[in-house]
Amino acid sequence: MHRAVLRQAHSSSVPPQPVPPLLQTLQRYLTALEPLLPPDELEHTRRIVQKFGCPGGLGEKLQRELINRAKHSHNWISDWWVQWAYLECRQPLAVHSNPAISLPKRDFTDWRGQLVFASKLIAGVLDFKAQVDSGKLALEYMRGQPLCMELFPQLFSSCRIPGPKHDLVVHYGRPRRGPAHITVVRNYQFFQLDVYNSDGTPLTESQIHAQLLRIRSQSWKTDKEPMGILTSEHRHTWGQAYTRLLRDKINKESVRLIEKSIFTLCLDSPVMRISDEKYSSRMAAQILHGGGTYSNSGNRWFDKTLQFVVGEDGSWGLLYEHATAEGPPISTLLDHVLEYCKKPDRMRAPLVPLPMPKKLYFYINSEIKWDLEMAKQNLDILINDLDIKCFNFQCFGKEFVKQLKLSPNSFIQVAIQLAYYRVHSEVCAACDIASLRMFRGGRTDYIRSPTNQMLSFIRAFDDDAVSKEAKVQLLREAVDAYSVLTEQSLMGQGIDRHLLGLKLQAIEEGLSVPRIFMDTAYGLATHWKLRTGQVPTNTDSVMCFGPLVPDGYAVCYNPQQDHVHFSITAFNCCEETNAEKLALTLERSLPLQQLQGHSL
Repeated sequence: MHRAVLRQAHSSSVPPQPVPPLLQTLQRYLTALEPLLPPDELEHTRRIVQKFGCPGGLGEKLQRELINRAKHSHNWISDWWVQWAYLECRQPLAVHSNPAISLPKRDFTDWRGQLVFASKLIAGVLDFKAQVDSGKLALEYMRGQPLCMELFPQLFSSCRIPGPKHDLVVHYGRPRRGPAHITVVRNYQFFQLDVYNSDGTPLTESQIHAQLLRIRSQSWKTDKEPMGILTSEHRHTWGQAYTRLLRDKINKESVRLIEKSIFTLCLDSPVMRISDEKYSSRMAAQILHGGGTYSNSGNRWFDKTLQFVVGEDGSWGLLYEHATAEGPPISTLLDHVLEYCKKPDRMRAPLVPLPMPKKLYFYINSEIKWDLEMAKQNLDILINDLDIKCFNFQCFGKEFVKQLKLSPNSFIQVAIQLAYYRVHSEVCAACDIASLRMFRGGRTDYIRSPTNQMLSFIRAFDDDAVSKEAKVQLLREAVDAYSVLTEQSLMGQGIDRHLLGLKLQAIEEGLSVPRIFMDTAYGLATHWKLRTGQVPTNTDSVMCFGPLVPDGYAVCYNPQQDHVHFSITAFNCCEETNAEKLALTLERSLPLQQLQGHSL
């Protein structure tokens, strides 16, 4: 099925994303500000908001234009959101943008096992791609509603391209006659590996394994320059270097083959042994950024939508580029690969000689050499600045919380805000991600915390004058209030994408930015000191990414039946934040420990 037809088929069963009512969004915005602002500042903002939303005012005009845009576009906000949140963002993709998922360790400890597993992994991803290309991928549902499946075809043969003012994403994939190769990178050396036979059938695992052995024999550790590190630069800097790099014909051909490849496989070299306690943090860091210029960072092409990483010690994971990929489709892909890896390889390899994998060469002049040296320095500074702490909370998991008739996700969000309050003596603007796949072309919206109910619970929790019964009730109210916000966002009634749409509509019309968005309260409300995310997978995986702001944290969590995996990141350059301290406090703050024995 052609991609346009696939998009149509996957979109026809889901409704268009609604534009929320203006006054509803403005009222909910003011409510969201209440826990964050003192009364006098809140009153000042209330007057600005009321003026914006008054009959015949600017808000009504922009709202009409948004509704009109919704009638004549596939999705009224998604393209704007991707452009504004990702493609116009100039920060490096490494750490700041690309999420990493570290998956359960496999049972191999050397390069032989690494290549056997990598062969299986490649075959599993190609098997998933075949389902997507043929239109046979099962339609997904949430709460009985079908979900938009548009992102799946875009995961393959796609890449982000750096530009001077904004990037763009290029999709080369077509179900028929699209690219037929993947990129394999080992010891900083890139290879084009064709993964289909001449008759169009995918290579078997044993064929792939034979080709990986050939790649290994051609990629001994040398003094090769780590070209992939260029992609970790500030986007403007990389955009300039990209233009210089592509002036050379050989370089242009090599870069285009990487960009067009179905996905990238990174065969990482061994890293220094480390204690079991720190192992999960180290592995998350390896997937996220490669460990530095003297480790495996040169084995990455951060612009690539999908990068599978396989280490020699059994570690493996996935790094994905966020402008094209979202967590839920990635989770579906990983679940498929994990199931595929359980199956034995029954396919007999055809007795046909395969062409040698093609090594990609780069011509490095003095300018490119300088670009590389700067990129190495900047990446090592960024990596050294990032503090990562992963831990496994084992007192209980989501099953216990469900037995108490509470939402596990909402419960964990309350615990995260409580931990933040205990460390910093304040609450802060925090965002969790809600998927908008119930709507055509939907991406995400934020679920905001704290709420008034959350603040009441947090203030009462360490107050000995408040009874445990009262604390239990306040906890329930805080969890329920967050669950209501979650429901609103999932139904397309969140506030953040709507407010962004109103702002961008004004800019598109050539108007000055409305005062509501120049107000200090809006700046505070969108300075996300807590960036949070739930891993939507059934496996013991750990997701991590960097904070959104220099003085913030990113907290990812994966609730399993009887335990919860957490990863916390912060920047060392900020004296106020400390990932280790927040992790320890969070472990002590999952409030059921103190409230057990009371009827929740």
